[in-house]
Amino acid sequence: MLLPITDNEEPMIVAGTMSDMPLNKYKRWQWWFLVSLSISFLIVGQSAAVILGRFYYEQGGNSKWLATLVQTAAFPILYIPFFTIPSPPEASTSSAPPSIKVLASIYFVLGILIAADNMMYSTGLLYLSASTYALICASQLAFNAVFAYFINSQKFTALIINSTVVLTLSASLLAVNEDTDEPSGVSKGKYIVGFLCTLGASAVYSLLLSLMQLTFEKVLKRETFTVVLEMQIYTSLVATCASTIGLFASGEWRSLHGEMEDFQKGEVAYVMTLVWTAIAWQVCSVGVVGLIFLVSSLYSNVISTVSLAVTPIASVLVFHDKMNGVKIISMLLALWGFASYIYQNYLDDLKARRAQAVASKSHNDSSC
Repeated sequence: MLLPITDNEEPMIVAGTMSDMPLNKYKRWQWWFLVSLSISFLIVGQSAAVILGRFYYEQGGNSKWLATLVQTAAFPILYIPFFTIPSPPEASTSSAPPSIKVLASIYFVLGILIAADNMMYSTGLLYLSASTYALICASQLAFNAVFAYFINSQKFTALIINSTVVLTLSASLLAVNEDTDEPSGVSKGKYIVGFLCTLGASAVYSLLLSLMQLTFEKVLKRETFTVVLEMQIYTSLVATCASTIGLFASGEWRSLHGEMEDFQKGEVAYVMTLVWTAIAWQVCSVGVVGLIFLVSSLYSNVISTVSLAVTPIASVLVFHDKMNGVKIISMLLALWGFASYIYQNYLDDLKARRAQAVASKSHNDSSC
């Protein structure tokens, strides 16, 4: 979590809220610069990826499996920071590292879940406008609170319950909205399918974050930059393989050549749309990994939700999506839920900071 620091203080790490990485080696301005850069990567990458994904469908693209594949296919980009950014020596631990068999099993299961999650997101984006899609995705914070309670032992508070209820209402408004702006040719039935797929994808995404956090705490027992990148790379590799198998097993690969020829903006635009969509998702991934490394996985999820508030505005400018009264109320509710979530985490961090100060003072007094 982000903690309040004065001009003369260095970033402070509170046990249980940040990575175990010795980030106090960073100067204050360096730490804030890296956090700001990671936030920019996440917001710009995710917003651009959603807009380009909707553009692919708008211009004649129709392959859900191809749209799923590009979400992880550019994962080799992550090898650049993996090999170029050095990791400091890890502190020695008494516990033995997990076996390769255990790690492979975990990465395989998480990778399959990611592929399934991406497939649901692709289906949702096919049948929904970019603005509606983004607003429904904001419900992932509500799911995150539920899964964190059962999997990561996070306590429910009044603010967390408020956030969960408000975000649920925000998504429900879109579900019952009669004045929908679904893409042309999309029936009411397909709109409902898109809504349910996007809602399900948001739930699975939150489940993935909780499972990853559990893996860091119980299996890997560390959360360094290298370990976080390894998890991102190997799970993306599994997801890419699963998506490729799905593309060929479904037979959609046979229509890709004709799809490229019929793309309204031309064949070059078709290829560039897919390439830049894949790159945008990995730029987003770099931001996610950076925030997990510098702050926490929970904070990364919160910032991801913030970027979803940017997407409806961008979709209005790019696709001229309608922002009717229901959507505006839904967006305001999503921002309310997000603010409640942020404030609760601020209170948690403030409490942890005070507890650490008291413990430090007691230790100093006993040493005298």
